[in-house]
Amino acid sequence: MTTETSPNELRNFTVSTEIFFKPNLDIYAQMTYIVLSSSTSDAASLTIEEIAKKGRMSAKQAVKSMQALIEEKLIPHKLFRKMIGEFQDDRLSWAAKGLLTYCKENPSITISELLDLSDQSGEDENSIRKALLELERHGYFEELPELRKLLHSQ
Repeated sequence: MTTETSPNELRNFTVSTEIFFKPNLDIYAQMTYIVLSSSTSDAASLTIEEIAKKGRMSAKQAVKSMQALIEEKLIPHKLFRKMIGEFQDDRLSWAAKGLLTYCKENPSITISELLDLSDQSGEDENSIRKALLELERHGYFEELPELRKLLHSQ
């Protein structure tokens, strides 16, 4: 594939054709992968808006396509988090987002301390564990291993 980098300069790049044979990826996810692969700078420096513009899609479609690429393990979760942040990740419930924020601010909190605090919010132990499982399922434990200890402690 060739992409234009300036009016007088062309740049070549290679994209694996396997992207076209993944049944869970729509055209937006494929375009997002191509945009990320063809980026002349560090892909993490791109914004969702730039990906959307280059891929001819809305910002919402760009976010969804990146989520699909993460699920297929074609891009790292870390890149996604850096680009959109936790609160734009619509795969997470508000409970999981709030728990993530609180745990990031209090990295040494224990599950028993968290459960004591949960009484103030009306959440029960099951809700807390469900939110932790949600964070684990969507890759948030990869960069925040201190959260894993909460999930697997008593």
